[in-house]
Amino acid sequence: MPGIRDLVLAIRQRDGVDAAVVLGRDGLLIDSDVAANVDAEQVAAHVPSVLHAVEEMSHAAQRGAVRTQVVECERGLAVITVLSADALLLVLVQPTANLGQLLYELRRHRASIAALV
Repeated sequence: MPGIRDLVLAIRQRDGVDAAVVLGRDGLLIDSDVAANVDAEQVAAHVPSVLHAVEEMSHAAQRGAVRTQVVECERGLAVITVLSADALLLVLVQPTANLGQLLYELRRHRASIAALV
């Protein structure tokens, strides 16, 4: 049966993916596979506060629970996916990556991915 390590390795192998990070809601790293220029622990530490702000906005807009958040930055994108009450997945992608396909697969396989955590 595949585990968390298999998940991060599979995501990281996609074209244009610089990092796949599984972390707790507290920002602590569970597992990761990242490019040499990415500090997984430092990035993971910031994810909960970013997600919290979006959750507050979603609540105010009456949109329900946040499932996925996409942040577009100058040199790429950050995709934060809520896996469970305790775990999150962060994927850092280059601007040229097939974001639509990645988002589709994360949504389609969310339950299977969450079962690994």
